[in-house]
Amino acid sequence: MSTSIPVNILGISGQVVNSIQQQNLGEIVITCSRDKRTKVIDPVSKLKTSINLYIHRTIKDLPLLGRPCLVKIELAEVNTHDGYRLVEDNAFVDLGCRHSKRFCRLISGLCRHMSISAVSKHLGIRWETIKNIDKRYLHETLPALDPSILTNLKYIGVDEVARAKGHDYMTLVYDMQEGHLIWVGTGRTADVFSSFLKQLPKETVLGIKAVAMDMGPSYQKSVRENLPHADVVFDRFHVMQNYSKAISNQRRVEFRKADITGKKLFKGCHYLLLKNADKLKPKHTTRLENLLSNNSNLNTLYILKEQLQELWHLPTFDEMSDGIKAWCELAYETNMHYLKKFADSLKKHSIGIANYAKHKLTSAIIEAGNIAIGMIRKRARGIQDTEYFKLKIRQSSLKDDSSMFYAQHPFLLT
Repeated sequence: MSTSIPVNILGISGQVVNSIQQQNLGEIVITCSRDKRTKVIDPVSKLKTSINLYIHRTIKDLPLLGRPCLVKIELAEVNTHDGYRLVEDNAFVDLGCRHSKRFCRLISGLCRHMSISAVSKHLGIRWETIKNIDKRYLHETLPALDPSILTNLKYIGVDEVARAKGHDYMTLVYDMQEGHLIWVGTGRTADVFSSFLKQLPKETVLGIKAVAMDMGPSYQKSVRENLPHADVVFDRFHVMQNYSKAISNQRRVEFRKADITGKKLFKGCHYLLLKNADKLKPKHTTRLENLLSNNSNLNTLYILKEQLQELWHLPTFDEMSDGIKAWCELAYETNMHYLKKFADSLKKHSIGIANYAKHKLTSAIIEAGNIAIGMIRKRARGIQDTEYFKLKIRQSSLKDDSSMFYAQHPFLLT
């Protein structure tokens, strides 16, 4: 049947709506023809040209009134100024795509918060198609990460992440002041991070005062070679994480040495040794005190843990450096292998740890990014496309401040 619905309401520019019908399967089909009043433009030169023939395409659009919607459009195959024949550009659908641009935007928006399998199930579209649509949309819409245009960087952070455990590592670089992801590179070697630093403008390089990172040697090498004036800052989180491993290892040693009565004290107390005292409930505090009073080595480890945490409250580099040295001397006086091994590492990295007092730089932004990446990894389980994973990481660093369900118009509140 014919209809007089204005084409601008349906958002199909350059077309005239001929009919709207419902098929037997419940699909709504909107049939259009090309608006002959629309100029014919060469998609390469953007100049006026002539039509060779008309072609018809069926495009899957956003569901309409709770039903699947198909839009049949008519496009012109034009004669280009270079002597070729190409299909004209159209704001409704990309060349070679069977889904409208607004449907692709919806799919990508859903994929930010849902697994591909869930989106596939609810929209009735193949898993591979959903993934490819999201990848293409992100590739076309995400802002470019171009180190050559970065300015006013003072503090940056670098970290590594894997698509899956042990597979396809990537290097991430953050602006630690603004909290933005500014670069993603494939690999986790010194050369990968160096390639980013070498692309920065000279003025930007000279303005970088410190780089936050874990204690891996690769990125340290890059900083020494490309940012000799900048400080390396090892974050408290990674130091305390390594100390927690020393506590866990020593606890296993003490458990093996204990008698039957002593072993009962250890059961269910592992997390109590790792958790900060101010986070414990009264009943847990009692259990911890009972354990520590019956095992001198664990008591020493726990006291040293609290003293280690206090180092980050020292106000100057020299005081913090002296505090690390004094702490290591106490650790060496014990007979605990894992504690001495940790002290060796602490002493080796003491300058980078003490640099915290100069810059007050933490890796909180990096750890927040890792949490978001962990959610991406969970939703993207089974994906082996590293390039797509990189795009999802870049997407996670941007604000999701516009609704995927509506066109972007001024009436939408932000």
